Amino acid sequence: MHCPFCRHPDTRVIDSRSTEDGAAIRRRRTCAECGRRFTTQETVLLMVAKRSGVTEPFSRTKIVAGVRRACQGRPVTEDALAKLGQRVEEEIRCRGMAEIPAHEIGLAILGPLRDLDEVAYLHFASVYRGFESLTDFENEIATLRADRATAAREDAPQG
Repeated sequence: MHCPFCRHPDTRVIDSRSTEDGAAIRRRRTCAECGRRFTTQETVLLMVAKRSGVTEPFSRTKIVAGVRRACQGRPVTEDALAKLGQRVEEEIRCRGMAEIPAHEIGLAILGPLRDLDEVAYLHFASVYRGFESLTDFENEIATLRADRATAAREDAPQG
């Protein structure tokens, strides 16, 4: 690590701490040449493999932007979108893979989005899964209704 002040290549770590969410490590460093101190932040680089074969760094911002489009006109706050993006990123990182197919990221978005807003979920799913007819929508809505009915039965008091 080069010193950002004098560009000397020899710096020493004097303290390391994990960030609040555990996704990065903050290191306090000192330069052996000029003696100045500075902080670096290190993160594990997660790569996304696109269908075209191209790989690019994972971006939570892209997740939120895609979900924001699906939520357009819906009563969904920016805070809720940010939480969804964090939830998806945590799920992806927990898999422990250095490279993840883009398709898996789409699947990881569907569950939290469904919990957030069913209409936005249908919009996102229709694009992501390539719905081609009303029957595709009807089938997905039937699945949503069946899942909702099952959840209601499970939440009902046993008597």
